[in-house]
Amino acid sequence: MKKVAIYGQSYSISAEKEIQILLEVLHENNIDIFIEQEFYNLLVAGNILAKKYPTFSHFSDLNNSFDVLFTLGGDGTILRAVTYIRNLDIPILGINTGRLGFLATINKRTIKESIALILNGEYSIQERTLLAVKTSPKTAKFEELNFALNEVTIARKNTTSMIGVRTSLNNEYLTNYWADGLIIATPTGSTGYSLSCNGPVISPDSKNLIITPIAPHNLNARPMVISDETTIQLTIDSREKDFLISLDSRITTVPKNTLVSIKKATFTIQSIIPNNQSFLKTLRTKLLWGEDTRNETNL
Repeated sequence: MKKVAIYGQSYSISAEKEIQILLEVLHENNIDIFIEQEFYNLLVAGNILAKKYPTFSHFSDLNNSFDVLFTLGGDGTILRAVTYIRNLDIPILGINTGRLGFLATINKRTIKESIALILNGEYSIQERTLLAVKTSPKTAKFEELNFALNEVTIARKNTTSMIGVRTSLNNEYLTNYWADGLIIATPTGSTGYSLSCNGPVISPDSKNLIITPIAPHNLNARPMVISDETTIQLTIDSREKDFLISLDSRITTVPKNTLVSIKKATFTIQSIIPNNQSFLKTLRTKLLWGEDTRNETNL
């Protein structure tokens, strides 16, 4: 590891100690450090940095000479960081200073230990599938950033009425979901919004996608797991003239006569997993699987 980028939340400093530990470890190993511009400005304003650092502010400022992109925050921070690395194949490593943290798996108390493992080559790379979205007619906001790591969500707008989401798979009609909306989730997104709507958890290396209705009117409308080679076509019927599309944390309003096409993106995101972490360990820790609340011991 010779050159890294660092990205964090730019609206508040919630991890001053963790930032200083990360910078200290990187300096000790003579690693070049670049910091995202708005995050850098926040650190300067808070008098946290002891020296100046080069910065980046856009996807075009990065390239494959960077060995790692570190994020400081929660899973939402990683979702925003993905818009900077896109298809550059820069591995991402999240230090969790937030709450749940399925993506940002590095505990803030094990920063030094985890980076030492990476420097010693004791880690694996996990390829994470993304979704690509096309709309007809085109949606300006998604012309450049038309991908999502977690999920694509269709949702109602300005109404308490349900919407109908007519769904086809590879041009074959599936059903019309009458619901508050519909989630198309990746394996990564299976532990996000889809999970809170009773969707299944699937492992990051699964070659699948999940269709999860949001509060469906018909109780037999259940989440469905499909191949990630499937193209999903959606049209929306609503009392209102518009509906909402969300790509991870990026949301926009779309006219109801819009055709939405969703399929696997042509690139993946590389997630670094130090050998002291694993997906199953994260599930046990975050979802308390195996926790026996009767006697507060682990089974």
